[in-house]
Amino acid sequence: MPTLPSKSFRATLPNTLASRYRRALNKHPFLLFGLPFVTTIVAGSFFLTPATALRYERYDRKNQQMTKEQALGIGKDRRKVDMREEFYRLQAKDLENWEQKRVKRLPGEIDGILE
Repeated sequence: MPTLPSKSFRATLPNTLASRYRRALNKHPFLLFGLPFVTTIVAGSFFLTPATALRYERYDRKNQQMTKEQALGIGKDRRKVDMREEFYRLQAKDLENWEQKRVKRLPGEIDGILE
């Protein structure tokens, strides 16, 4: 059986830019592959930081924390509360005459009555 030739296929490639790059990559792998890769990652980080900040600023503008007054919908035209006035208003109500009424339950719902 004949032996295979010792020349590799790469050695027979013409002197193109790709073949020169491949030969140089074997000699200096970090300089020709690692350094451009790390540079791309770092540059991408710097370019994407403002875009990410803009995204979060938009989100914050949409979802602002509301005060209690804003949540209740109370504006400037609300009435002033006076403690004495509220006390007399509650005193005027008849709190002694009241009737307890059961809430009507939905069908199948437990109403808490023991039979």
